[in-house]
Amino acid sequence: MTGTGRRPARSENRSLDRDILRLAVPAFLALVAEPMFLLSDAAIIGHLGTPELAGLGIAGAVLQTAVGLCVFLAYGTTASVARTVGAGNLRGALEQGVDGMWLAVLIGSLLTLAGTVSSGWLVGLFGPGPTVAEHATTYLRIAFLGVVPLLVMLAATGILRGLQDTRTPLVVAVAGNLANIVLNLALVYGLDLGIAGSAWGTDLAQLGSAAALVAVVLRAARREGASVRPDVAGVRRAAHAGVALVVRTLTLRASLLVMTYGAATLGATAVATHQLAITVWTFLAFALDAVAIAAQAIVGLTLGAGSIEEAERVTRRMVRWGLLSGVVTGLGLAALSPVLGGLFTDDQHVRDLLVPVLLAAAVFQPVAGVVFVLDGVLIGAGDGRYLAWGGVVVLAAFAPLAWLALLVAPDAVGHPLVWLWAAFGLGFVGTRAVVLVHRARGRAWMVTGA
Repeated sequence: MTGTGRRPARSENRSLDRDILRLAVPAFLALVAEPMFLLSDAAIIGHLGTPELAGLGIAGAVLQTAVGLCVFLAYGTTASVARTVGAGNLRGALEQGVDGMWLAVLIGSLLTLAGTVSSGWLVGLFGPGPTVAEHATTYLRIAFLGVVPLLVMLAATGILRGLQDTRTPLVVAVAGNLANIVLNLALVYGLDLGIAGSAWGTDLAQLGSAAALVAVVLRAARREGASVRPDVAGVRRAAHAGVALVVRTLTLRASLLVMTYGAATLGATAVATHQLAITVWTFLAFALDAVAIAAQAIVGLTLGAGSIEEAERVTRRMVRWGLLSGVVTGLGLAALSPVLGGLFTDDQHVRDLLVPVLLAAAVFQPVAGVVFVLDGVLIGAGDGRYLAWGGVVVLAAFAPLAWLALLVAPDAVGHPLVWLWAAFGLGFVGTRAVVLVHRARGRAWMVTGA
């Protein structure tokens, strides 16, 4: 190929790289901002006392699980909206997105009803003492009232990502967190409402954030003449498309629960170390997931426009971004592993064990980078059914490997928790890589058009 032939390709790659950065950087910052709702609650409630903080921990675990299973409202909506935009039908894209928001209202209403009625029972599953249970139930019952706006936020964020806009969700996330802090302080301490005040403050902040995002979407819908009334067929299609992504999410969360259960069998030091390691790993996952979100938006747009060749080129470039992100986060994690423990705990045993665990995690970060990107590519392509079955395969491969690691670890060199994390890298991340790369190498997922 001549030098003149290479310039357009380089120019196209630079343009694509700019698009990736334009989408990924605000997405990463918004992803980091999302957990701050509970973190700011924890910081404020922590000063009320240990029982209140323990109650928040239980309520937060229940709420995050319920909402986490509905992440398809963001991912699925991003893919469908981007694809329809790529096909040149902006009005249709907005109408599909609005259907996703109505689905969020429906699911959120059902969750609110079920959650408020069963809050006490859900808290009881954790076996807390009566004082902690009372605080957890109080917080959870009120927090479930904010599920509808929270799910609407997911759907509206998905619409905007599909429209190639990740900056607006970032601005709303930051403003919402600031409002959450102010409201929590005012209600918890100013009005002396205790843990209930924190739950009400978070609900109000989520309501305001949802209203802001919905206003942006409705303004765009009015501009394009798109209907904002619920369309039963459209809502049904959105729900049907979300089923596969729910299965995918369930299998991924089940794999993480296998890790937690395995760590729990190894004693208090291992549990504490594992909690810190998974917290660090989850934060790094935000960086990789931000690139995946860019992949969802760009691949959906490209396939909607009907270009398989462009989708292949975008995928190759995104994989390079994922690999590079994984290498950077892996090297950073390895370099910081000796000092990270000191930021979280004074327990020397936990700090010493955390170092080899984080080093094990660092080794498979480059593969994780590719996994996250390809996951985003296939979500953007609407290949949810394959991802669901792939998740089942990954869980089936990882669970026995984790059990085997714990079985042979006592006779091996090193702590069993390190072997468990090595099994996580090989069985979970590695198997996901095989499943996703196998799919991406073919063209069955490249369905074009709206």
